[in-house]
Amino acid sequence: YDGWGLHLWGDGLGDGVGTDWDSPRPFDGIDDFGAFWNVPIKEVNQPVNFIIHRGDEKDPGPDQSMNPSEGSDVWVKSGDETVYRQRGAAENIATIHYHRPAGDYGDYSSNNFNDFWGLHTWLGADDPTWATPRKATGQDLFGVFFEVPLFENAAELGYILHRGDEKDPGPDQFLNFATYGYEVWQLQGADPEKPYILPILRGAVGGGDLSKQRAHWLTQNTIAWNVDFDPSLRYTLRYATEGGIALANGAISGGQEIELTHAGPLSAELQAKWPHLADYASFQIGEEDAAKVPDILKGQIAIAARTADDLVVNATGLQIPGVLDDLYTYDGALGVIYNGDAPTLRLWAPTAKSVKLHLFDSSTATDAAQIIDMTPGEQGTWSATGDATWTGKYYLYEVEVYVHSTGQIEHNLVTDPYSVGLAMNSKRSLIVNLADPALKPAGWDGQTKPPLTAPEDIVLYELHVRDFSIHDTTVPAEVRGAFLAFTQAESNGMKHLKALRDAGLTHIHLLPAFDCATINENAAERVEPDIPDAAPDSPEQQAAVTAVADLDGFNWCYDPFHFGVPEGSYSTDPDGAARIVEFRQMVQALHAAGLRVVMDVVYNHTNSSGQAEKSVLDRVVPGYYHRLNADGMVETSTCCPNTATEHAMMERLMLDTLAIWATEYGVDGFRFDLMGHHLVENMEKVQALLHAIDPTIYIYGEGWNFGEVANNARGANATQLNLPGTGIGTFNDRLRDAVRGGGPFDGGDDIVRNQGFATGLYYDPNALNSGSEAEKARLLHYADQIRVGLAGNLADFEFVDRTGAIVKGSQIDYNGSPAGYTQDPQEHIVYV
Repeated sequence: YDGWGLHLWGDGLGDGVGTDWDSPRPFDGIDDFGAFWNVPIKEVNQPVNFIIHRGDEKDPGPDQSMNPSEGSDVWVKSGDETVYRQRGAAENIATIHYHRPAGDYGDYSSNNFNDFWGLHTWLGADDPTWATPRKATGQDLFGVFFEVPLFENAAELGYILHRGDEKDPGPDQFLNFATYGYEVWQLQGADPEKPYILPILRGAVGGGDLSKQRAHWLTQNTIAWNVDFDPSLRYTLRYATEGGIALANGAISGGQEIELTHAGPLSAELQAKWPHLADYASFQIGEEDAAKVPDILKGQIAIAARTADDLVVNATGLQIPGVLDDLYTYDGALGVIYNGDAPTLRLWAPTAKSVKLHLFDSSTATDAAQIIDMTPGEQGTWSATGDATWTGKYYLYEVEVYVHSTGQIEHNLVTDPYSVGLAMNSKRSLIVNLADPALKPAGWDGQTKPPLTAPEDIVLYELHVRDFSIHDTTVPAEVRGAFLAFTQAESNGMKHLKALRDAGLTHIHLLPAFDCATINENAAERVEPDIPDAAPDSPEQQAAVTAVADLDGFNWCYDPFHFGVPEGSYSTDPDGAARIVEFRQMVQALHAAGLRVVMDVVYNHTNSSGQAEKSVLDRVVPGYYHRLNADGMVETSTCCPNTATEHAMMERLMLDTLAIWATEYGVDGFRFDLMGHHLVENMEKVQALLHAIDPTIYIYGEGWNFGEVANNARGANATQLNLPGTGIGTFNDRLRDAVRGGGPFDGGDDIVRNQGFATGLYYDPNALNSGSEAEKARLLHYADQIRVGLAGNLADFEFVDRTGAIVKGSQIDYNGSPAGYTQDPQEHIVYV
C-alpha cells in the first residue's frame, strides 16, 4: 500500500478535509480487508467524492462517490469500479452470527453432524449434504459465526441452522441481501419471520415485501391473501408486463393497477381444493377487468393494501398455479406429435410472451439451422409443424417469460419437458417417432408378457441397472452396466435371475432408469474408482469410492431431469435413439426370461428449479410445476425441489409419461418414490390410466406421511392410511421394524440397542440389553405386528394377541398408528 493515498472533495466533507491532488490523505491503518481511511464529515446528506491514487495512477480509475446518509462505511477493491456499501458484498461472502445463551455450540472437531450446530445452505451458495453442514468459521463475544462464500450475483441465501435433525428455529430461512445486507446476528429460538436482532432495518415506512409471494391467484377472478380484512384500506392488484414494480418508503410504484373487492372467506369449493388456504381472505377482480388477466399473467404482479393517503401497509407477490389451472388446463397432445411422417412440436407455456423453436442438424452443431417462431394456440400452448426432414434433428425452445426470482424478462433456452429422445447429457431434445419400426427390436410388437394371476402372487427383486453387470466378466465389456447386459442370456447375472424366477420371483424392480441429472453420460469423461484389495474393515475401499464419487458412473438416479426418456449412461450410445432401442431390448429380454419389469419412478421432485442450468419445468412456466411454501419459495421436504401434482399440468405430465413407459416400453409395474407427496386423487388417476392399458400393471410406493403435505394439508395424500380400498400398494414398515428392531433413523447406540424379533431381542440380548421383562413385552408386541404383516396387514384380520385377547390388525399399535391398515393384501409390500 506504500504511496497510495485518498483524494477527497465534496460538500459532505468536514472543514479542511478536502485534499489537493499532490497531497492525498494517507491511510489510517491496515486491517484484514486492506488499507482504510477515517474521513470526517459534516453534511450527511451531501456526497463525499474520492479517488484512490498513487501519483497519477488511479485505482480503479473513474471518480468515485459515497453518500454518508446511506451508511458510514464503503468498501472498494483494486480494479473494481463498484463502491460497495457492505464488506460482504465486496467479498461476496454472507456472515451469519449465532448466539446460544448456554454456549452449547458443540464439538466442531467432530465430523458427526449430531455433535455440533452447523449451517446447511443452498440457493445462493454451495449445497452441502444435510449430514455435512458447514462448521462455524469462528467464535466471538456474541457467539459463533459462519462465513459463506456466495455464488456470483446471488440475491439471497437459503439456510438452516441445525444439529443433527434438530433445527433452530425450524423453517427454512432466507437471507435477502437487498433487505438485510450480508451480515446478520441471530439468537437461539428466533422468530422465523423476524429472525435477526441486527441489523436494525432503517428507513422502512409501511409494510410489505415484494420478494415474497404470499398471496394466491386461484381463479380468473379470485385472489386469496392471508390478511385480516380492514375496510379502511384499499386493496389493488398491480401489474407490469415488463416488470419494474417497486416498494420503497411506504409507496408502491411501477405498472398499472386494478381495484379489488373483498369477498369474505374463500368459497367452499376453493377451500376443498386448496385446504392449506382455507383461512385466507378472498378478493375479487371485477368482470370489467377479466379480459386483462391473460396479459397480466405474463408480467410482474403484486397485491397491495394501502391507507386512504396511499401508505402501503402490506404488499406481496402472487403464486399463480391456481389461476393457470383455471384458465389454461390443456388435454391435448404435447411434445412431439406425428401425423404421418410430419412432426408437430407443442409446448404448454401460458405465461410466455413468445416461444421460438431452435432446430439443430446434429446434437453438437454450434448454431441452430433454423429458428422458428412458434404459433400460440389454445390453452396456453405454442406449436410448430415440420416435415419428414425434421425427424432425427435436435431442438430447444427459447421461452420469453417473466421470472419472479430475477425480476425481469428472461429468454430461456430449454429442452422439452415432454422429450422422448435426447442428446448426450440431455443438452438438446431429439425429434423421434417412438412408433418407427426401426426403433423396435425384432418381435417387439408381438411379444408375450409373463403371466400374472393376481397381484398377491408378485415377488419383487430390486436391482440397479449399472450395478447388475458392471463387474460381471461374463458380460461383454461394451455392455457392462448397460441396458443390453440383460440381453446376455448366459451371463452370470441372467442365470442368477432365472434361478430366482424358478424359486418364485416374478418382477424385476429397476431403480430409476429414466433420464437423471447427475451422471455424466460421456463415458470418456467418467472416472471409475480403483478399489484396493484391502482388509474388510479397511477404510481404503470407501476412500477410493469417495475420491471419484462425483466423477464415476454410479448414481441411484433419484434426481429426475426428463421423465419420459431412458437414462443415457445405461446405453451404448447416449447421443440419439440408441437408448430407446436398448431399453426395449432389456424389457423384451426380461420378459423372455419369464420376468416382468417394474420402473421406480420419481415424480415427487426434480433435480433443479428456478433458473438453474438443469431446471426444465421452471424455465418454461416459472412458479407453476413446483410446490411452494407460504413465501413462494420451492418446498424441499423430499430432499430437492418438490413438484406439485395437485396442479393439473404437473399431474398431466406424470400421467402422460407413465403412459409412454407402459405403452412404448412395455413396463409392467411402477414403484412410486415418496408416493405420500402425491394426492390419492393423483394415484387413482394413475391407476385408471394404467389399468386401461393393461389391467395387470401393479402400482405401489412409499406411503410415508411427512413434509408440507403431511396429514392431508394439501388434500388427501397417498399415504398408508389413506390408500386402503384403492388396490395400490404401500411398503409395510410395521413388519420390517418388528423383525429388525428399531427404525431407519436410528443412530449411535440405538442401532445396537434396538434389537428386534430376528436380531435377538430378549432371547439373545446384546451388550446394551439385559433380557428384561420390558424387553420380553416388546418382543411379544413385535410378534403381534409380524402376525398382522403375514396376514396381508389387513385392518380387519382377527387373531389372538400376546395377551390372549381376540383383536383386529387395526388394534395393534405401531408408534401411534394402526399396525393393520389394508383392505386387501395387495395393498402392502412385505420387506425386511
